[in-house]
Amino acid sequence: MQDLRSVLVKHGFHFKKQFGQNFISDTNLLESIVTASGVTKDTTVVEIGCGAGTLTRALAERAKKVYAFDIDTDLQPVLAETLAGLENVEVIFRDFNKIDLQEFEKEIEPYLVVANLPYYITTPLVTKLLEESEKVQGLSIMVQEEVAERFCAKENTPEYGSITVAIALKGSAKIVKRVSRNLFYPRPNVDSAVVKIDFERGRVEVKDEKAFRQTVKCAFLNRRKTLENNLINFFKITREQAKQAMQTAGIDEKARGETLSAQTFAKLSDILLEMGIIK
Repeated sequence: MQDLRSVLVKHGFHFKKQFGQNFISDTNLLESIVTASGVTKDTTVVEIGCGAGTLTRALAERAKKVYAFDIDTDLQPVLAETLAGLENVEVIFRDFNKIDLQEFEKEIEPYLVVANLPYYITTPLVTKLLEESEKVQGLSIMVQEEVAERFCAKENTPEYGSITVAIALKGSAKIVKRVSRNLFYPRPNVDSAVVKIDFERGRVEVKDEKAFRQTVKCAFLNRRKTLENNLINFFKITREQAKQAMQTAGIDEKARGETLSAQTFAKLSDILLEMGIIK
């Protein structure tokens, strides 16, 4: 930890709360993240929020190529020192959430995302990759522990929500490591966990992904209401239409959104399309 701190002090770096900067320097933790991600000498990696470059270096030592994104240009002199001698790293000072992903992916090979994510961008970033990426093969991301629980939740639990279903449409998620807040500098207020999401495109068959996302959004619109009532309110349809759609999908009339699997959501969204409820 002292080495990282001394580099930051040397370059006059000040942490910026708005960027959610919490850096890792524990070598064992860095190695375990890289190992769990499955990175090999043939892997292209995209890292988002590279910070002081400690994880970047650990990745570069095993990967073919690392594209390391960060929003804070004040890290430039720090990264010049921590990544010195590495020829397979390209640091990009841009907000990953604002890039044109299709344009970026034209230039690179299929890739893994491995990152200690700033907490405030976690859900928007995962959503962006799920909805827009053609080339991402998987994610190994350090996130806030409660967010990790949400990503990996099972149906009929309080943690299960729209992001859980969105992930389940494209892949499978599991927590591979829980991480104490004491291993970060500066120390955050919560513990973290590393989540691994393996992409399996086509694992759930659905006719229209936009219709699927609308259906999921509708189901979690008001968690305390039944799916039937949410369908009526969201799509402005009659009770009879809502009942018909649910019955055709084999869903109990008293069901709530959190009881439905991704497969059932896919079936329901296809039916809503067929009925002309979703245009």
